[in-house]
Amino acid sequence: MTFHLDHAWVWDFWFADDGDTFHMYYLHAPKSLGDPELRHRNARIGHATSTNLTDWQDHGPVLGPGAAGGFDETAVWTGSVLRGPDGLWRMFYTGARFADPGHNTQAIGVATSTDLHTWTKQLGPITEADDRWYEKLGTSSWPEEAWRDPWVFPDPDGQGWHMLVTARANHGAVDDRGVIAHATSPDLRAWTVQPPLSSVGAGFSHLEVPQLATIQGEGTLLISCDTQRLSAARRQAGQSGGIWSIPAPFALGPYPTEDARLVVAESLYSGRVIQDRTGRTVMLAFDNTDVAGAFLGAVCDPFPVGRSPAHPGIVPLSPSEGTPR
Repeated sequence: MTFHLDHAWVWDFWFADDGDTFHMYYLHAPKSLGDPELRHRNARIGHATSTNLTDWQDHGPVLGPGAAGGFDETAVWTGSVLRGPDGLWRMFYTGARFADPGHNTQAIGVATSTDLHTWTKQLGPITEADDRWYEKLGTSSWPEEAWRDPWVFPDPDGQGWHMLVTARANHGAVDDRGVIAHATSPDLRAWTVQPPLSSVGAGFSHLEVPQLATIQGEGTLLISCDTQRLSAARRQAGQSGGIWSIPAPFALGPYPTEDARLVVAESLYSGRVIQDRTGRTVMLAFDNTDVAGAFLGAVCDPFPVGRSPAHPGIVPLSPSEGTPR
């Protein structure tokens, strides 16, 4: 059944799998705010568990904003979770600080856990936008300093760790600066910001919630971008937004974001792929809008995704097509 909360909107989410249980961490904000656009300034991170990615037990909030003056003083946003070689679980998350209702600065922090239920924030931020490559608040007409949605994974050759980040370059057309930022670490503690792993001019204002995955043996970068945040050129060409797949034959890029293909239209957003207990690769996403354009705010049931000879990117599959061979 769809994961939803009667009292709150639910949107971006990410997973940890301890081998027995799937742990989902999700953003939520109270519906008592009235306007769903206010959710971003009131976001908290919740926790739910499941053994099948369909039936969920909610455990409530696990992470909220930090102290006044901190990088996460207003809200906490999207992240990722992994277990380090020391056995400690780490949640890399986005902290947001709003100078006023329309302008905000983002940075990445980390919290740790031994059991995936109780989390302790570490001093942060651990990474933030470096103006050698990335746009800072106030240097263009864009209303935010984008540095969010960290996706952390081990180096393919065993040489430390990598972080992909939703960011914007410090050059190019304002509506076409979306890039995948990059940071590296030898130990999951000290991080160094690096140049981006994609280029401007691909037709995206931002490339949200990146996830690097292997789907049917091929590397894929999943991102989300809605119609409103596509470049004028893409919109004028009649394109609409949603969840996109980008070829990623090399884990460390460069990612050809200009070759992005739409997977699912923007009625679903922030897609995440994961293997279920049968070995199928499935996607979950949040229910974004209804036919009238009203925000919904719940997480959909899993559906299989894969590759099709008739389509160059990732596509939803029928349940029979999604059965592992």
